[in-house]
This record gives sequence, C-alpha cells and structure tokens, in this order.
Amino acid sequence: MPLSSRMPDLTSLELLLGIASHGSLSEAGRDLGLTQQAASARLASLEAQTGVRLVTRTTRGSQLTASGAVAVQWAGRLLQVAHEVDAGLASLRDSSRSRVKVSASLTVAEQLLPGWLVSLQAAARRRGETPVEVVLTAANSHHVLDQVRAGDAELGFVEGPQAPRGLRSRVVAHDDLVLVARPGHRWARRGSPVTARELCQTPLVTREPGSGTRDYLTAALTSLLGPGTAEAAPALELSTSAAVRAAVLAGSAPAVLSRLAVSDDIAAGRLRVIPVAGLDLRRDLRAVWAGGRTPPAGAVRDLLGHIGTITRRR
Repeated sequence: MPLSSRMPDLTSLELLLGIASHGSLSEAGRDLGLTQQAASARLASLEAQTGVRLVTRTTRGSQLTASGAVAVQWAGRLLQVAHEVDAGLASLRDSSRSRVKVSASLTVAEQLLPGWLVSLQAAARRRGETPVEVVLTAANSHHVLDQVRAGDAELGFVEGPQAPRGLRSRVVAHDDLVLVARPGHRWARRGSPVTARELCQTPLVTREPGSGTRDYLTAALTSLLGPGTAEAAPALELSTSAAVRAAVLAGSAPAVLSRLAVSDDIAAGRLRVIPVAGLDLRRDLRAVWAGGRTPPAGAVRDLLGHIGTITRRR
C-alpha cells in the first residue's frame, strides 16, 4: 500500500526532532545547515503537509504541541531505521567498489587473469589505495554465462565464438588456438598442413561440452566445411586445459588448445604446432556482465578499465 501524500520527508522529521532536542527552531536548523528563514519555511511546509500543528513558537523559543510530542516519538523510531538503512547501503557501496565476484573460463583464469590482477594490485598500491579484492571462480564458458545471468558473478570472461545473448560484452583480449601434437606424431613429421577435413575426422583430446575452446573449434570447422559437418568422437574428454595438455604430452592424440596454454611446451620442443590449411582459429576473449551497456560502477569498472589499459600497451 503506497504512503499517503501527507507523509513528510525524512529531513523535515529531522528538523522536528532537532526542535524537541534544542527547544529552538534556529538551533535545530543550524544542525541541518539551514538558515533561520529556511528552517521556518520547512516547519511551515511540514505542518501544512501533515495538517497537524506540531510546534508553538514563543519569544522564549519553540515548543512542541501535544501532537508534536507524539509525532516526535514516531519520527525518532522512523529515523533510527532510516539511519540503519543509510549505513547499510553505504556498506554495500563500499563493497561494490572494493570487491568483485568474477567467473572466468579456464584459459582466461589460468593464463591471463593472474597477470592482470597482480598489475591491478600494484597500480592501486602506487596510488596509495586499497587493492580491489577479486573472488575468482574458474569454469567452462557455458557455466560462466549461467553464473553471470544468475547474479552469482558480477563479471565473467568467456571464449565462445559469438557475443552471448542477453548479456552485455566487451572484447578484452585475443587468443590463437593451435593444433599441437608430440614431436613423434605422424602429423609432426609430414611436410604439408593438415586439412580441416582430416582434423574433423580425427579423434582428438578435447575439453568437455560447454568449453569455449571446444565450441570455437566446432564453429570454425562448421564455417569452413559447412553445416552438418560431423566431428569424430573424442579420443579423451577432459575438464581442464592442463589435463588436455598433459594427455598430449603423455602420448595421446593431438589437441587444439590455446597458444597461451602451451607456449612453453612449444618453445621447449615438447610439442609441435601442426598447421591446418584454411582454418581460422584466432578468437576474441570477452568480458560479460548483466545490466546496462556500461559496466557497473565500482570494482567491476575499475578492473575492466585496468585490463583495457594493459592490453592497449601490447
């Protein structure tokens, strides 16, 4: 049920409590930063709005009427609750500025976010500020989107082939997927690139369904070979990029992984990059959030702003 138009605002009730405390309209107004004239006008407006005579003004000061004394008791309880609400909202604002819940795909969580967060903390300390606290959950891209939509994460990072529906997004980085195999694998010894058709028909070590890496490979193959292209069943299906990498190193089938995840193995010669003819595996990495076109103010916007600064330097 809505409040009636007779219900006064909180600042007018604060003036009434000040009159009860000081016995003076001018002193009550001074506490609220009001001139004598402004305080008088506010009291007159309060009495006109409520339709009740609340204060009697004499040469000795201002005194509450009997109705005013009753109203002050109600106003005191209301303002106590209002101060609790005000303090609680201030705490929530402080929390939103200093703490953010992030859900990120494994590639971003393992390969990029640690460096971004270290840099963010160092920048805050240089400015003499308290660093943003990031509570991070790593999951596949589908789960990240579910968490952001459900409000369990304020910010997400995903690897999918398209901007997600129903959420706002921004490209924050780029990544290349590469086909890798052990140096002794037959593909590593051949002189020509693997074709997309060969790749599609070969069992690979893959991530689980819902992984951004797996979804992106499927989308790239479908784009090149046409709708209805069937991929071979996985040789192994594992839940992390680290597990996929370890399986390839142990001698299992080849895999398509983020170059970020296998750069050290490629440099050391433990894995070989196998060229794939005509297949574009460069992808966008996106930040996603719910709500308005602009990222939420506070820690979310601070984090994204810092990431943007880092990536523009590279």
